[in-house]
Amino acid sequence: MSGHSKWSQIKHQKSVTDAAKSRIFARHARLIAFESKRSQGNVSDPSLASAINKAKAANMPKDNIERAVAKGVSKDSGELAHNLYETYGPAGVAILIDAMTDNKNRTTQELKHLLVTHGTEIAPPGSAQWAFTKTGDSYVPTTTLEISGADEEKLVALIEVLDEHEDVQGVFTNATGYENSGD
Repeated sequence: MSGHSKWSQIKHQKSVTDAAKSRIFARHARLIAFESKRSQGNVSDPSLASAINKAKAANMPKDNIERAVAKGVSKDSGELAHNLYETYGPAGVAILIDAMTDNKNRTTQELKHLLVTHGTEIAPPGSAQWAFTKTGDSYVPTTTLEISGADEEKLVALIEVLDEHEDVQGVFTNATGYENSGD
């Protein structure tokens, strides 16, 4: 019975779910800090209130939300900027990568590296965005492309890698048969 303890199984499952929650909470905290800085900490500002409501919907603890709001208005907070990266993935699927970063050059280089390792590269601004319509803080595809088989597997792998990057807020594609992962 060596190596078959129930706690060992629970510990591994808990570490996986904790890592996923941590990634989600970090994204929400970054967005709240960004909106807090823009609104000077006014929680009744619609964009900050919306960011807080999204964090609450993801079960983010109240203390974490308050810390993120305070971080946004503190003098020590760095400048966060929204960036939209565009690329074309397997089978010509248009992909938009919504990122929020404190260092645009670092994030751009890291995303370029991730894309090159998956057989694509960053496209010029506007080259893939035409396939989407912006709705609030999300992008809805206006034209879709059907993919399957090996192309779908490559797309799933690429989106999973992009989604794990700490600066990426959402990844949007115009592929059908695949669930968009934009948050």
